[in-house]
Amino acid sequence: MLVHPQFDPVAVSLGPLDIHWYGLTYLVAFVGGWALARLRTSRPDSPVNAEQLGDLLFYMALGVILGGRFGYVLFYHFERFLAEPLWLIQIWEGGMSFHGGLIGVLAAMLMFARRIGTGFFNIADFIAPVIPVGLGLGRIGNFINGELWGRPTSPELPWAMVFPQAGDALPRHPSQLYQFALEGVLLFVVLWWFSARPRPRMAVSGVFLAGYGVLRSVAEFYREPDAHLGFVLLDWMTMGQVLSAPMIVAGVILLFLAYRQGRFA
Repeated sequence: MLVHPQFDPVAVSLGPLDIHWYGLTYLVAFVGGWALARLRTSRPDSPVNAEQLGDLLFYMALGVILGGRFGYVLFYHFERFLAEPLWLIQIWEGGMSFHGGLIGVLAAMLMFARRIGTGFFNIADFIAPVIPVGLGLGRIGNFINGELWGRPTSPELPWAMVFPQAGDALPRHPSQLYQFALEGVLLFVVLWWFSARPRPRMAVSGVFLAGYGVLRSVAEFYREPDAHLGFVLLDWMTMGQVLSAPMIVAGVILLFLAYRQGRFA
């Protein structure tokens, strides 16, 4: 049985400035996403050229940060926000919602698509294959912070881990690493392979939505529900599963429409 290493959340201190591991994971995610997206700009069907890519990623960075934080507060900790309004901007403590970040990114992509005069799904299909890089690195940040730990499991499980932050000595699933493997690595491989050849417009976006929704829902069976929320539906569904269900439905609909219409960018 393993014990969480209790990493110092501060990676580097520069005088009064503390650089947190959580922030560094986001920085690496944006740099990695930029490098992969730049490869995609060389494709003949790319709606974005290399010069426009920086602007697109700037829009998306704002969408991720603002949407992710607002979503986390709205979906998971609204009462704390009402009690401590300034907690909203304390991102370095951790606390970002993928579903909120997705809403922010969708808004950012819509604005960018209008700016350059292309269709929304042209941008969405272009960027979807690189998003799992950020998702995976975000889960590494969760693991470093020792947050969002898994449900109790058998101590005989070789990788069962005690998280002292949980306030007990129970062996638990390191669910952050499960999500890294599923939402980060596996989803990236599927999307990168699927988008390697031309697909009908909306198809890549559909695979992303449905794929993430399914993989997140699976991982939630191993992740401890938020203590203040518990199971929010049917006595077994977590908030993450409830929020992922519409994504699965939307992804299936997009795939159906994409192959029925057969339109390419």
